[in-house]
Amino acid sequence: MTKPKPAKIIINREWCKGCGICIHFCPKQVLELNGEEKAAAVQPEECNACRLCEWRCPDLAIEVKVEEE
Repeated sequence: MTKPKPAKIIINREWCKGCGICIHFCPKQVLELNGEEKAAAVQPEECNACRLCEWRCPDLAIEVKVEEE
């Protein structure tokens, strides 16, 4: 089994409305709502770069960048 490439999760907090869709679809439970009711990556090391959060965000507030090794 190949190890997933490291990913960087970029969340535009101004665009995030805290709907929780990204949290619901994340298979690795990387995201949670923070104290401001905005999405935050609480376990970024667990991200497998599936991009479900990025694709499902209705406000385009999330971007997943895969780091090339």
